Amino acid sequence: MPPYNRPPLSKEFLRGAPQELLSAESPGWYERHAVDLLTDATVVRLDPDERRARLSDGRSVQFDRCLLATGAAARPLPVPGGGGALLLRTLKDAHRIRDAAAAARPGAPVLIIGGGLIGVEIASGLAVLGLRPTIVELAGALWGGSLGELLPSWARERLSGVGVTVLLRSTVTALDEEGGWLEERRVPAAFVVAGVGVRPRDELAAAAGLAVDRGISVGPDQRTSHAAVWAAGDATRMYGRVTEHWHAARESGERAALSMMGIDVGAPRAPWVFTEVAGTSVDIFGAGDAVDHEEWIAEGRAIARTRDDRLEQLVVIGSAVPAEKARGLVEAKSGMPEVREALTSLPA
Repeated sequence: MPPYNRPPLSKEFLRGAPQELLSAESPGWYERHAVDLLTDATVVRLDPDERRARLSDGRSVQFDRCLLATGAAARPLPVPGGGGALLLRTLKDAHRIRDAAAAARPGAPVLIIGGGLIGVEIASGLAVLGLRPTIVELAGALWGGSLGELLPSWARERLSGVGVTVLLRSTVTALDEEGGWLEERRVPAAFVVAGVGVRPRDELAAAAGLAVDRGISVGPDQRTSHAAVWAAGDATRMYGRVTEHWHAARESGERAALSMMGIDVGAPRAPWVFTEVAGTSVDIFGAGDAVDHEEWIAEGRAIARTRDDRLEQLVVIGSAVPAEKARGLVEAKSGMPEVREALTSLPA
């Protein structure tokens, strides 16, 4: 099928929005922009030196420059019975979860394995549909503890308010037809959804001889180790980091396009991740790898996470801070007095 947007799969589409919402472009966009869209074959081999892509039906496509945007694949649940867990990566996956939710009785328990972005979003959506999700997270905080203590604590309270139970420091050891097992404890569930991470789909790149390190290795201009090939999105790794999110994929694609046209792209911007928790939007600006302090600011509508009193990450609740202002403060490594001053005049 034609390209589509994935973020709504765990949000609006899960809650019942029509499939038309997902379309990346209108049906006539590709022809108007002289884009040949092939949806009846896959690329099975890439020959960068020959500037040729071989397709599954025997055809080949010649190129001067090539962009790889092969994305990532959801990791299966590696426990006995794990194949019975639903995953969410594709439109087909989303339909399976919607169908399972529709078939469940009102108030039925659902088990969500993994308290990351996908797990929290799916649990939030299923709660809206009248089910009772339980999130099981291995770490001591939601999002694997990568977002500090304040945001996960706030999120647990929000989730509890809509009927979502969160079990931390817990591991699902097996699944069966009636739910999951946490060691000797059974957690009943009408169905199970697993969100335990993804793996970059870099096999095509590796087979073509491109540099791969748990993702396709690229520079700031998204160029791979071969001069004729660029890569963007979830399949890539830059500066040793993979950022599996829509903003990162979109902006890396834009940088790749500019670079392929010979235009300087500049340095990548600060990461920007958005999600939803029980119907409330959360935007996270900056990486926050080495934070030594965090505090609520802007009257409880944002969390500043700092290192040596310089802003490393800004978490914005309910779109309280305009995105460009928030991102700019992070990119400038602003001091906390400047951050507080910038956010004191926000509208109520």
